[in-house]
Amino acid sequence: MDGLLRDAAARIAGPGQVVEVRALTDQFTHSGYFNDFDALVRSVEPLDTDTSVHGIYVTLNEVNPALLSRRANRIKLRLGKKDSTTSDADILHRRWLPIDIDPLRPSGVSSTDEEHTLALDKAEEVAQWLASLGFPDPVRADSGNGAHLLYRIDLPNDESATTLVKGCLATLDALFSDERVNVDTANFNAARIWKLYGTVSRKGDNTPERPHRRSRIISVPDEPEIVTVQQLRDLAARLPTEARAQTAVPQETKGYKNILNLPDWLRKHDIAVKSEKPYANGHLYILNQCPFSSAHKDGAFAIQFGSGAVFAGCKHASCGGGTQRWAELRARFEPDRAEKKKQYEKKQKGWDKERAKAKAEHADNAGPELSGDLELQAEAAEVLARGDPLALMLTAFSQEHVGDEILARCLILSMASQAVKNSDGLHVSVTGESGKGKTHAFRKMMRQVPDRYKVKGTMSNKALYYMTDLSPRTVLMSDDTDLSDAIQEILKSATSNFDEPITHTTVTKDLTSRVCTIPERCIWWIAKKEGTGDDQVMNRMLTCWIDESPGQDTRVLAAKQKKEQQDPDMIVYESPELVTCRAIWETLHGQMIWVIIPFSERIRFHTINNQRNPDMLYDVIKSHAALFFMQREQKTSGNGTLCVYANEADFAAANNVFTLLNGSAGGQESKMMKKESDLLGAIQQARQDEFTIQDLQRLTGWSYSSVYRTIKGYECRGKNYTGLLEKCPALSFTDRTVTVSEGERVTVATAKITTMMEAVVVAAQVRARLQHCSRFSAVFQQLLQMKMAFLIALFPVIVLRMIIILY
Repeated sequence: MDGLLRDAAARIAGPGQVVEVRALTDQFTHSGYFNDFDALVRSVEPLDTDTSVHGIYVTLNEVNPALLSRRANRIKLRLGKKDSTTSDADILHRRWLPIDIDPLRPSGVSSTDEEHTLALDKAEEVAQWLASLGFPDPVRADSGNGAHLLYRIDLPNDESATTLVKGCLATLDALFSDERVNVDTANFNAARIWKLYGTVSRKGDNTPERPHRRSRIISVPDEPEIVTVQQLRDLAARLPTEARAQTAVPQETKGYKNILNLPDWLRKHDIAVKSEKPYANGHLYILNQCPFSSAHKDGAFAIQFGSGAVFAGCKHASCGGGTQRWAELRARFEPDRAEKKKQYEKKQKGWDKERAKAKAEHADNAGPELSGDLELQAEAAEVLARGDPLALMLTAFSQEHVGDEILARCLILSMASQAVKNSDGLHVSVTGESGKGKTHAFRKMMRQVPDRYKVKGTMSNKALYYMTDLSPRTVLMSDDTDLSDAIQEILKSATSNFDEPITHTTVTKDLTSRVCTIPERCIWWIAKKEGTGDDQVMNRMLTCWIDESPGQDTRVLAAKQKKEQQDPDMIVYESPELVTCRAIWETLHGQMIWVIIPFSERIRFHTINNQRNPDMLYDVIKSHAALFFMQREQKTSGNGTLCVYANEADFAAANNVFTLLNGSAGGQESKMMKKESDLLGAIQQARQDEFTIQDLQRLTGWSYSSVYRTIKGYECRGKNYTGLLEKCPALSFTDRTVTVSEGERVTVATAKITTMMEAVVVAAQVRARLQHCSRFSAVFQQLLQMKMAFLIALFPVIVLRMIIILY
């Protein structure tokens, strides 16, 4: 084995280069720095026989040689708090583009032979594809559980290089990851540690089905060539992005766009989808058969982004190597589309003439002021009858607020629920750190609401009962304030008795009773840093997270910088889209619609322990149908009620919202905050059985108190906020006696909760069982690809596992 280790170290490191060796166990990290590979082999061999060591790794890129003095050609066991390992700032130069291909499986276990073979086959597929782009031959290796490809590069360690490597991995993930094998996109940082080939990979127990295997180098090029910077840029540029996509708009009129629904389009044209997964605020569909060529079957994909933009292509070089081919695909299946567009434009001119005629006639009778109102009403009716009102509302929102589209969808659907007679109403709760845009998002969406249907400013506990001008279907907003017990009781009543006024009986000064009411069909939008503090209230609301990502911060800053350049004479305070949206809500508020879901019995829920979730899904379907009520099949009931039939497009839209709210954009079922979900995601990615709080600090970059509060919860102003220990039973928290090794001196101290506590988070190993469904099984696969899949597997008692299947 010593020859294998020495050869592996020599191939990864450059001549005279210092490398760090790092061995990981359940509780400890062992580490040393080496420029003597014979000493490295002598130090690693005994560690490799230690069954408590999960894996032994080395740094890939060029380490600052000064770090050798930390632990020169030796390995220190059980690093202490003051012992450092290699950080990104310690890397002088990038030598490798690392591609890690791993089979999808439960965390903490080794791969089966079948899964292992799938990863090796996928690696060969990736290598052949990159060769078609001119990439040289890589180092091919077996990681023990998956496959590795290492391409020699020559880049400085700077931000642009990090972005370039990240883009290359993202492209490979988009084009090659599927429902069984994944290209890891997390290997972009310069100080990334990599498997030391020749050592054993131990994940979970060594069983016949999932054995421990020794990692190895499979092949190396005779003369390693360096991938050029231009080749790396070309690879990163093949990433399907929204900017490169072509917006799929079959019809356009003044003020709105009718956006194509890609899954419906694929089904309509008999293009089978093999699997799907979330992608860049949209969905990526892997096609079962390449529609561009008969020379191969696999490789084709189609993506629809949140804006509706569509990207389609095939990863095979003969099919463009991932280039945009949506226009070609659409033209092939819709050869008469151009003619239909001409016919629609002709009809549009006729509608314009009719509207102009009505405007002129009304102007003669009622004056110019009412004429403007009539034109606006006609514009709103046109969108409702032939356009996409939801897309228009999202466009108006995006003109004034950057990002947070899923929150905007929830707010729009909550307002639409007010027009549904058989709805329990949809209320929205959004959480996130202060200063991240919750208030701004609410206020900008409020601009679409007609003035008589909204309450501005703060209010006391009972003020709502005494407001004489409060209208039914009012939007009530609570912004980053503590909800008193009285307000929470009002919320419970509003969410339980949506169709009835909320009454409050009080006594006046002359000792006579007075009954005050809050009108029916009022909806609540709640914005807080944390949850409401009352699980009964949270359980009745669409629970969304504000986008707190660094990318969102960058986009918001760019928008602010652009805003500061505005000339006051050029500012448009109310766009045509915003004005039209307000007119649409006026029209909808004049309706009372009973929505029928003819396919309700065909919707399957994996678990129904929380009975409110099926009701909320049905209400989301109804609300979406209400927005499109003029475009749905209708009838009038015996008592004169307008009945609208929801269709599968309404289901697809509702399912998309619920999937996001149970995954990357909210904690609908788990009631988790974004920070709690991020912490669980870090635990999942690290794939260890236990962590100290300090380990979690290193993984997240958070402070000790922030990690502690996220796990244990806290009390604030008399309200208890639960942490992960309450929400996730598979996590446990223990105090331990800590043994600290400092050189040759070993001290043993009892941990104290207040000062020296060592906390250990133990994650249970869970085996996920896949359930095959004849149709729409991609919904389940999609959930498994998201962070929420980890939560679903981790605590099925709490999580609904929103597998919503329509067949």
